[in-house]
Amino acid sequence: MLNPTDKEARVRHSFAHVLAMAVLKLYPQAKLGMGPAIENGFYYDFGKIKNVDLEKIEKEMIKILETDFRFQQEFLDKKTASKLFKGQNYKKEIIKDLKENSVSIYKSGDFLDLCQGPHVESSADLKPNLFKLYKVAGAYWKSQEKNDMLTRIYGLAFEKKEDLIKHLEILKEAKKRDHRKLGKELGLFVFSDLVGPGLPLYTPRGAIVRTEIQNLSRKLRQEMNYQEVCTPQINREELFKLSGHYEKYRGDMFKVKSNHSPETFYLKPMNCPQHCQIYGSKTRSYRDLPIKFSDFANLYRDEKPGELSGLTRLRSFSQDDGHCFSREDQIEKEFELILSAIKKSLEKYGLNYYLRLSLRDKKNQSQYLGDDKIWEKSQRILEKILKKSHADYIKAPGEATFYGPKIDLIAKDALNREWQLSTIQLDFNMPERFGLKYIDELGKKQTPVMIHSALIGSPERFMAILLEHYNGALPFWLSPEQIWILPISEKHLDYAKKIQEKLADFRSLIKSENETLSNKIRKGQEQKIPFLLIVGDKEKKEDLISVRSRDEGELGQMAISEFAARLTPLKA
Repeated sequence: MLNPTDKEARVRHSFAHVLAMAVLKLYPQAKLGMGPAIENGFYYDFGKIKNVDLEKIEKEMIKILETDFRFQQEFLDKKTASKLFKGQNYKKEIIKDLKENSVSIYKSGDFLDLCQGPHVESSADLKPNLFKLYKVAGAYWKSQEKNDMLTRIYGLAFEKKEDLIKHLEILKEAKKRDHRKLGKELGLFVFSDLVGPGLPLYTPRGAIVRTEIQNLSRKLRQEMNYQEVCTPQINREELFKLSGHYEKYRGDMFKVKSNHSPETFYLKPMNCPQHCQIYGSKTRSYRDLPIKFSDFANLYRDEKPGELSGLTRLRSFSQDDGHCFSREDQIEKEFELILSAIKKSLEKYGLNYYLRLSLRDKKNQSQYLGDDKIWEKSQRILEKILKKSHADYIKAPGEATFYGPKIDLIAKDALNREWQLSTIQLDFNMPERFGLKYIDELGKKQTPVMIHSALIGSPERFMAILLEHYNGALPFWLSPEQIWILPISEKHLDYAKKIQEKLADFRSLIKSENETLSNKIRKGQEQKIPFLLIVGDKEKKEDLISVRSRDEGELGQMAISEFAARLTPLKA
C-alpha cells in the first residue's frame, strides 16, 4: 500500500487509473490487470489488447483529465464487488483470493477499479503536462510464467514539469548508452539462441574487459590476505539442504541429473556452502583465524525469461566473491579492510556511492534463518561499525539476506541512476548449520563467524554498468584495444611493427588494411580506441609517432618513449 503522505506516489497511482480508463475507451475488450505506482511513474497491465498506440492512449488520457471527476473509495462485500467486474476475469480472481470479505473499490466517474488507494482527490490534481507514456512490455499475470502474458504500459509522472523533461532526457541518453547496443557495436559479447537465453558468450575483446575487472578485485583480495580457491559448478542436493539454500532458494536453482547415479545435483547459485566445506576439512585453531577464501567461479540462477536483460540479469555469471571465517573479536577489523578495498575499487572505476544497512523485516521474520538473538546481535555489530567509521548510511528493513544482515554499497552512474554493487554480510547462521568449529585458547570448541563479501559483485553485470556509465569509452586500463597503430601505407608497416614491439606492455593493434587513413581514424573513433598512432614518412624518418587521443584530441608528434611514459600511470 502507498504511503498516504507521499503526494507524488498518490499522483502516480491516480495516473495509472486514468490510463486504464483511456484503454477501456479505446480497447473495450481489454481485461484489466494491476496498475501500481512505481519509481518515477506507473504502469498498468492489460489482457486482450494488441497494436498498442501510446500516442493515441495519451491523447485519450488528456481528454479524460479535462472532465471533472473525483476518486471515491467504497467498501463492498466480495460477492457484490465481483458482480461489478463482469467479464473482468483478472479482477474477479483478485477478489476471490482476498482473505477479508471487505473489498476496497475506487470509483472515478463511470470507471471502477479494485484498489486500496490512496489517490488524489480529483482529476483537477492531475496535470496533463506532468505525465508521459513511454514504453510497452510483456508481463505474466502475477509474474508467473504459467499464467497469461499481458501487455504492460509504462508511464512517467512527476510533480514538476522540469523533472519530467529531465527524466525524459535521461531515458533518451540511456537508450543511446544501452550496454546491449554498445556491446554489439564494440564486439564484446554475443547471445545465441542455441546456447540459451541469459548465457553470454564473450569475444576476445569482451573477455579482456571481464578479466581486467576480475584482476583488480583479485589484487585487492590478495592485499587483504584472501587465498583464491577453485570450486565446482555442480553440487549434491544435500549441500544446499544443509546450508538453507534448498529451502529458501530452490525455485531459482537449476537441477542437474546424472546418467549414472540416482542422486540429484544443483548448479550452484553461490559459493559460500562450498567454502564452508573447505574450512571444515580440517581442525582449525584460534591462531589460524581469520581464514579467508576468494572465488571467481561461475554461478547459475534460474531467472525467468522475461526478467533477463543483457548482462544486468543473467543465468550464468560470476562474482568477485570472498568469505572470511573469523573470531568475533576480529569482525570489526575485517569489515574495515573490506570497506577500504571497496572504496579503492570504486575510486578506480570513477563511481560515487553511499552505504545501505540492510536489515531483517520484523513483520516477516519467517523468511529468515536463525533466532532473534543472533539477528539482533549481528545487526547491532554492523551498525556499530558504520557509526565508528563516520560513514553516511541509510537503513533498509527487509533488504537483508535470509541468513544475515549486510552493508550494501549503492553506486551512482553518469546518469545518476543507482546500482547495488558491493555487499558485506555478517553471518552467524551458516557456520552453525555446518557445524564449523575452531579450538580456542582454552582448548574449547567455538563456532567462527562468517563474513560474506563482494567488492563489485558480478563482473559481468558491472561490465554492463561501466559501458553505460562511460558510454562505451572505457578507461585506458580497461579498454580491450588500447592503441591502434595506423601506417599511412604499406611501406610504413615495418616501422609500425617496431613501435608495437616498444609498446609491448600495452594492448596494441596494427591496422594494416588497404584503406584510407581517414577511414582508419573514423573506425578507431567508432570503436572508442583510447589512442591512435599515425605513422608516415616524417614519423619514420625522425623516429616519432603522431598521437591522437580519444579524450584529449590531437597531441602532436612525440618520441615513443615519451608516449610510453605518458601511458604508464594509466595502467591498472
